Amino acid sequence: MHLQQHIENQIEQATGKPFHITNQQDVGGGCINTSTQVSDGKRHYFIKTNHRRHAAMFEAETEGLRAMAGTNTNTIKVPQPVCYGEHGEQCYIVMEHLQLGGRGDNALFGRQLAAMHRHTSEQFGWHIDNTIGATPQPNHQHHDWIEFWRQHRLGFQLDLAARNGYGGKLQTLGERLMVDFPALFKNHQPEASLLHGDLWSGNYGALPDGTPVIYDPACYYGDREADLAMTTLFGSVSRDFYTAYNEAWPLDDGYPQRRTFYNIYHIINHTNLFGGGYHAQAISMMEQVLAELG
Repeated sequence: MHLQQHIENQIEQATGKPFHITNQQDVGGGCINTSTQVSDGKRHYFIKTNHRRHAAMFEAETEGLRAMAGTNTNTIKVPQPVCYGEHGEQCYIVMEHLQLGGRGDNALFGRQLAAMHRHTSEQFGWHIDNTIGATPQPNHQHHDWIEFWRQHRLGFQLDLAARNGYGGKLQTLGERLMVDFPALFKNHQPEASLLHGDLWSGNYGALPDGTPVIYDPACYYGDREADLAMTTLFGSVSRDFYTAYNEAWPLDDGYPQRRTFYNIYHIINHTNLFGGGYHAQAISMMEQVLAELG
């Protein structure tokens, strides 16, 4: 049985309705998976495929989409997952296809993201590990946010960078930051909010009617500021978004400093994935935060 026929069967089982692909179109833009839009003329789905060794990534993505979709109707829209699995040497995830490209209502985006962040857990982390880009992201649950970030975010990326040959100044500054960064949380005790986890501009959009949509999650429970920080890393949303979010759930003093700190995680990850100028950017950001800490 070919992969296409297998996926058709799985969609039928998941939806309880016959499904036969009559049209498919490759979708560009991703650098990790192969993406395709398929249709039977009435229903439309979005499929991502990869080698079966990445099956856990699609399982975690499905869990993340379900978690965000399950918050309530007042939070932000996500594509509904249909099924995931393996066949032969490949793995796949199927979700509803959403027509993006509309001009988003960014104030609504801010309010809805704040509403999603209101969904909290007793522990930081998550019940399943996932990935940030192509990098493993450990989510071992912890009651202490500072220790969670030290061990499973900043420390994990620094260890990976050392194994990838990034020693010297990056590691020296990293060691200092691992010791000094708790001072950033003197007057900030975050709740364990449900986070998208990878909320850069490539992972949010809007339907034609302006309804905001987020996708490609790397979910876990953590400080909501980490999600907001990443929206500023590779471009940013309009001021309406930040104003509306802050009105719905005001941010604590000190967020601008923590914003740079949280984004160090992603820039070291990009150093590990792509090298190039991200190495120098990571060093610059660490120097900035350490200088502000005095």
